[in-house]
Amino acid sequence: MRWLTPVSRISSSLLSVFLRKQSACKSQALGPIGWVAQHNEGKLAAFQIKGCYLSTSLLGEDLHEYEKDQYDGERVVLEKNANLQLALSHMVADFDRESNLSMCRFFSLRRAPVISTGSLKLDQALGIGGLPKGRMVEIYGKEASGKTTLALHIVKEAQKLGGYCAYLDVENAMEPSLAEAMGVNTENLLFARPSCAEKTLSIVNTLVNSTSVDVIVVDSVAALVSECELNSMIDVESHDVQPRLMTQALRKIQHSLCRSQALVIFVNQVRKSTKPSKGFSDGNEFTCGGSALRFYAAVRMRIMRKELLHFQDKITGISIAVQIMKNKMAPALKKADLEIEFGRGFCREAEIFLAALEHGFIMKEGNGYWIEGKFLKGQREAETYLAENSDVTDQLTNCLRNQLFFRAQDG
Repeated sequence: MRWLTPVSRISSSLLSVFLRKQSACKSQALGPIGWVAQHNEGKLAAFQIKGCYLSTSLLGEDLHEYEKDQYDGERVVLEKNANLQLALSHMVADFDRESNLSMCRFFSLRRAPVISTGSLKLDQALGIGGLPKGRMVEIYGKEASGKTTLALHIVKEAQKLGGYCAYLDVENAMEPSLAEAMGVNTENLLFARPSCAEKTLSIVNTLVNSTSVDVIVVDSVAALVSECELNSMIDVESHDVQPRLMTQALRKIQHSLCRSQALVIFVNQVRKSTKPSKGFSDGNEFTCGGSALRFYAAVRMRIMRKELLHFQDKITGISIAVQIMKNKMAPALKKADLEIEFGRGFCREAEIFLAALEHGFIMKEGNGYWIEGKFLKGQREAETYLAENSDVTDQLTNCLRNQLFFRAQDG
């Protein structure tokens, strides 16, 4: 005797198996639509489900086939898991710690550790609050556009966090008094002027492998001269020596950075090209040292000088624009307009004042402003107060960074 089973008690996957065979088994499917009928003698029960009754004999065959397929699928999954665990155990025996395939090993923190650039606007343009540690960064632009100034501000911010920094002055252009005026602690700064490119890049690789240095600055790539070029005549052509040297060195440095939290900054210059540019490029400009640094750099920042800054009849600084040309950590092609005051570096008091006013950390009343319980008349007086009180400026900066970066990433 065939028992009839309601379709509502059948899973969708089993029902699909039955419907595929329904056309071949029409004789075993019962026909008319009716309400529940129950016969005591024959113990036959039928249920109305959308005009279709399922025979238990046919359903039993399909159910057995479905359960068999389901069992086979679970068996395949168990076999795959067992094979994977066996492969991982073999990798641990063969390669030790290098075989750890968990992302938690490489990304133990939710937020990537960063070092501030010293400018709140530029940190916002970078998207993560600064430059990522354990990566390469290229800063390039025309002459006197603020490349070294930006690098020194990054060194200063790293020293604030208690980190060690190294500065390789290949161009022989470092001025200690200017660095001290920007806030760099020159006594705790590792400084060197290597004689050739091979020694410079070897020093970088050694410092990265030490895992004790937070920021390494190479100023600049354009001044790197190989030893063979130094020993040859000036008129001897050696166009491909520097690109080949950079390609080989960057491969080693990148491999070392995988085990370190150092930030390696390459300052670079640009040259004019007579060939027409194609695709996504910086017009007819190109950087020195070949194309390897473009690929290895996680962040590439292009600095452009805009105009001179005047106060009364004196030229006090320059206005620059920093464009994020490449960013592996956040959306690229962001732009930040900054001001550099000669002898001091970034005019961060102005941007901190405007940002704090926008987010409610500084209150405006009439033509004056309230900063930490002190009333100041006018924006110029407020910026002067922030410049003279670094503790207040640092406190406002920390509050702004917590609101702009950390809360946004946690949310």
